Formats: sequence, structure tokens, C-alpha cells
Amino acid sequence: MLRIFSAVQRGQRYFPPALDDRSNSSYLPPMTEQKKSDQTRQKILTAGRSLISKHGFGAVGLARILKESDVPKGSFYYYFPSKDGFGQALLHDYVADYLARIDTLCSGAGSAHDKLTAFWSAWLAHAHSEGIANQCLVVKLGAEVADLSDDMRRILNDGVAELVTRIADLLVAGANDGSVPPISDPRATAQMLYAKFLGAAILSKLSQDQIPLQQALSETTDFLAIR
Repeated sequence: MLRIFSAVQRGQRYFPPALDDRSNSSYLPPMTEQKKSDQTRQKILTAGRSLISKHGFGAVGLARILKESDVPKGSFYYYFPSKDGFGQALLHDYVADYLARIDTLCSGAGSAHDKLTAFWSAWLAHAHSEGIANQCLVVKLGAEVADLSDDMRRILNDGVAELVTRIADLLVAGANDGSVPPISDPRATAQMLYAKFLGAAILSKLSQDQIPLQQALSETTDFLAIR
């Protein structure tokens, strides 16, 4: 289950069955202008997200985003009206991708307890995964964008609300399938658990170790155990 939090899968090119000569680009189907446009927009967003997740939104200027994405300024303003508009698009895509992966987890096989455990465990870094805590833009940008842009703040806040709803739904499902103890207020509990991991992620970042996250996971595992 933890694999759903790994890097985004890359699409594969199509090669006609009878002409599988990958060295000859003439055999590839022509790329539509819309697809080229989408790729350029995504290229800017990907480069910007990498920079902003490391350095913060305010510290990364437009020139740096353009250099990293290797696109001219005109292309940037074709897709985004301003840096704030770019930030909104970046956070919107981040939230949509995050929730889509959570939905994949929720709809998969296993008990609700298994799914909750997989989600919370994925916050920690592992040998083949950086961990949610190290990639979470709520951790990295939440306080900053709340002061900079109300539109960006709303996008993150709405995304958190959607995530908390999904966690609450898993708590209800767990009570129904017998894998999680009954909880009187699933949404408040979901909010509390998410806040626990957000706080632990910040403390882990400050201390440069995973002990706070490990403690959060241990406490959450104990909380969700059937006795």
C-alpha cells in the first residue's frame, strides 16, 4: 500500500505493433498542440514545486522558476497571470494529486485499520521513500502562504478539510468492520490525528531526526488498537 505514495508514474510512448522502431521518431503519433501546451504547463509547475518545497514560496523568484523549467517568461504568463496565480495552480495540483492517492488507498483491499496504518506509516522516510512528512506542502508552506495569499491559504485549507474527511470515513469504516475501536466523534478524532502528525513533522524537521514522527506513529497505533 505504501507504493501509492511513491513518485508519480511516468507515461509510456505508444509504438505501432508492426513498426516498433524506437529510433525513428516518424513512427510516433504526432503530438497535439494541446498536449504540448499541457506538457509545458506541467514542466513549469514541476520545476516550481521542486524549488518552492526546498526554499519556500517567497524565496523563489520568477527568474529562478524560468531557469529551472527552461521556458521563456512569455510562456509562464501564458499559463499563469502572476506568481500568486502560479502558486494557486501549484497547490491545486498538489492537493488533487494527494487526495487521488488517498482515494486509491481507501478503495483498495484490506481493513480500514490496515489503510490507516499504511497512511500514517507513510509519513516516515523509508529506504525507498522520502516519506510524506518531507514532501508535505502543508508542513513546508502552510504558515507562509497563510500570510501571503488568502487564495493560496484557502486551497490548502480546503485540501486539509477533504483529507480529514477521508480519515474520518476510514475511522467509521474501521468501527463497522471491527478493525478500529468505535469512536464517538470521528471527524474530531481525524482532525486530532492529522494535527499530531503535522506537529511531529515540524518537530522532525527542526531536530533533523524522525523521533517525533516515530512517537506519533506509536501513539496512533496504540490509539487505534482493539482491546
